[in-house]
Amino acid sequence: MEPMNFTSANEDCNCYSYDARKLKDSKNVHKGHVSAVMDIDYSPTGREFVTGSYDRTIRIFPYNGGHNREIYHTKRMQRVFCVKFTCDATYVVSGSDDTNLRLWKANASEQLGVIVQRERKKHEYNEALKKKHQHFPEIKRIHRHRHLPKAIFKEVKLRHTISNTAMKKENRRRAHSAPGSMPKQSLRRSRIIKQVE
Repeated sequence: MEPMNFTSANEDCNCYSYDARKLKDSKNVHKGHVSAVMDIDYSPTGREFVTGSYDRTIRIFPYNGGHNREIYHTKRMQRVFCVKFTCDATYVVSGSDDTNLRLWKANASEQLGVIVQRERKKHEYNEALKKKHQHFPEIKRIHRHRHLPKAIFKEVKLRHTISNTAMKKENRRRAHSAPGSMPKQSLRRSRIIKQVE
């Protein structure tokens, strides 16, 4: 939809969205994976994209959001090398190291097939209720919660600990050095090494 915007996968577990007209820093950093991101594919609408990673998960991100809205995994799935949205943006196809192709729903809770009028009304009512009460902390927690495999959950906690420790160390160095000698550099800018024309 916007040909000047693109997203790149990185082996530092993040994805970076850029505007081709301003490459000095990225527009957005998409976090969530705990291992190298191998593949990205935008949905036909351009409003979200799917990523596959070495951490054996598939995640769907909004194009302008920092964290994933959906995560897919199975016990037998190995490292994911390729992901694709179908042309109608209803399904996601993934290919992994265990030589299997898997088909996932783009919206996990969406009911597919023939839906009678009464069911449709019930779904619309539930969505309206969620939208009305989305500011409550309990509703936010339920909306954000995703079940993760134990290995990935532990890795996420470890990465948080490491990043917090590094941030504290940098703040202490900055506090005990000459003013202006250690300028802050955001994550959006720090990953850009060189621009080649």
